[in-house]
Amino acid sequence: MSSPHSCRSRFFPGVNGHVFRVPWTAALWYRQACRRFRAAALLLILFLSAGLLTGCNPLPSLEGRSVSTVVTDTNDTPLGVAISPLTAAHPGKAGIYPLVDAHNAFGARVLLAQAAVRTLDIQYYIWRGDMTGTLLFDALRKAADRGVRVRLMLDDLGSLGLDATLAALDAHPNIEVRLFNPFANRRFPWGGFLTDFSRLNRRMHHKSFTADSQATIIGGRNVGDEYFAATDDFLFADLDVIAVGPVVKDVSHEFDRYWASESAYPIDRLLGPAGETPLQDVGAAASFVEKNPAATEYLDAIKESAFMLALLRGTLPLEWAKTQMVSDDPLKGLGKAPPEAMLPVKLRRIIGDPEKEVDLVSPYFVPTAVGVDAFAAMSRRGVTVRILTNALEATDVAVVHSGYARRRKPLLQEGVILYEFKRIADMPVHPKGPRLISSASGSSLHAKTFSVDRSRVFVGSLNFDPRSANLNTEMGFVIESPILAARIDDAFKMLVPLNAYEVRLDDNGSLYWLERVDGKEVRHDTEPGTTFWKRTAVWLLSLLPIEWML
Repeated sequence: MSSPHSCRSRFFPGVNGHVFRVPWTAALWYRQACRRFRAAALLLILFLSAGLLTGCNPLPSLEGRSVSTVVTDTNDTPLGVAISPLTAAHPGKAGIYPLVDAHNAFGARVLLAQAAVRTLDIQYYIWRGDMTGTLLFDALRKAADRGVRVRLMLDDLGSLGLDATLAALDAHPNIEVRLFNPFANRRFPWGGFLTDFSRLNRRMHHKSFTADSQATIIGGRNVGDEYFAATDDFLFADLDVIAVGPVVKDVSHEFDRYWASESAYPIDRLLGPAGETPLQDVGAAASFVEKNPAATEYLDAIKESAFMLALLRGTLPLEWAKTQMVSDDPLKGLGKAPPEAMLPVKLRRIIGDPEKEVDLVSPYFVPTAVGVDAFAAMSRRGVTVRILTNALEATDVAVVHSGYARRRKPLLQEGVILYEFKRIADMPVHPKGPRLISSASGSSLHAKTFSVDRSRVFVGSLNFDPRSANLNTEMGFVIESPILAARIDDAFKMLVPLNAYEVRLDDNGSLYWLERVDGKEVRHDTEPGTTFWKRTAVWLLSLLPIEWML
């Protein structure tokens, strides 16, 4: 017979050692609760054990790590020969071309990998092992086979699960792979957050792809099918720029700083060396992907695009403008960077105080109380402030939306104009239109850009949230171009109202959302495209003291 204290008994302990009988339904509920408790306890034990195992695996020493620096004498390379006359005709300026279309963004990276003859320096937060990620890995391998020195630096959190592929690439004599703030234990990486949270909570959010120190791509896109419109069901609407000119060498030198930083670990010290067979597997994986009909159709569409033809012929219309690269000090990855070495302070120093208008696009927008005060001060000075971020139905990180949702009313009360990008949007594709971002039938905003006074533009990896400001490392360009700034301004006036909800306050101080459909305004009194439970969960999250991590 079971003990009165057993989870299997219908008898439950009372006072003074007595027991009492309860209905079988209550006993069943009690048994289920016990099982759930035991399961939760087991998971907790496993999680803690993973943390202890991680603690027993310290990071390897960086002593004796190989040293390499940017190769700047590349004017005699094919890229240099093509670009040098252009830069000579525009001294002190960079040639900029916005990569709005996702196919063009992928094609530009492939072309740079194919055109390089000396160096490829590549730095990303996320790299997927999907179709586009596999094809780009193979493009790096082929470049290395031609004698190109490839340095690939990835954030470890954003590339988990690719250890075998990265080790195989690193085995190539012309490829070296380093991971930023890596997990010491490769079998139980998540346990590392228990023993080394302060370091692992800081990630490298950089995105750059630089060939021969002559051309670079920077912006918001990571590497993966959802960023390059290679999937039918979802797309991150994003923005990169391809740049040539003096600023490219600034990007290369900044890559050197991160490559030599205390957070950059050679992957062979974490995983050990790989054999020759895995390197062959990289090419085999790419061949397998290329035989897929969907991949064939995707690659054919890219090869036949007008953009690719213009890029190959050197007829791409570039906007020549004074451009400055801004980036966080790599010490930020260890929490050691002083405030003046961090990107937000640098941006403020370069851009100054807006006088007329600010147009801000940030997929993850968590202004905090300090940000609300800053935007309020601008509005009171007569500056028009317009902000585009993701609607709750479109965001891929609902917990971040909770940090934004609690600040909506104060922003609106101060005269800030708020738009929330819809999950289903239909941006026009006319090449002369004021396109801001590309989109698909199901999309989430991922572009990070803002313009000031129709004269200056920022494009990069920086989100307007505490994580970008204080924890993750970020980079981007400040471009002094009235033409590019006007495109963003025109997009806010012409396109954003058609593809986003405008959030407003009614006379009672309650939020409502305006949607424009077929020339008519449709009012929503609750967040469109969401359920009661999702809204409730976001509201509950907004009450937690987690804003500093968002």
